[in-house]
Order: sequence, then structure tokens, then C-alpha cells
Amino acid sequence: MAEEQPNNPLHGKTLESILVFLVDRYGWQDLGEIIPVNCFRYDPSIKSSLTFLRKTPWARKKVEDLYLSSL
Repeated sequence: MAEEQPNNPLHGKTLESILVFLVDRYGWQDLGEIIPVNCFRYDPSIKSSLTFLRKTPWARKKVEDLYLSSL
């Protein structure tokens, strides 16, 4: 079983919920300027962004870092 992670602010958060939070807060255009990846800049959607972020660890890390700094 997974151990509890009380000091990890990402514990229990899905990548989708993080992305939805950031899109609601910044919008796709600003998000694409903050993290310049094509899935945020050209025809963005939650589904295509999740696909990209799950395959690209450096981009996922940038999204998670932005989420943590936005809290």
C-alpha cells in the first residue's frame, strides 16, 4: 500500500485536476506563454495536453511547479 505523504502538496491531486486549475486561473493563452509547449498554444484541449504531459516528464514538472507556486 502507498504510504501517506502529509508533506507532499501534490499527494492526491491528479494531473487533470492540476491542469484544469491552471487553465481556470491563467487561461490557455497565458499558460502557453508561461510554459511554451505546443499543446497549450495551438488548438489546446485538456485531453491533448494530458496525453503530452504524461509522455513528457520535463513538461509535467513545469506544470506541477507552476501549480505549487500558484497555491
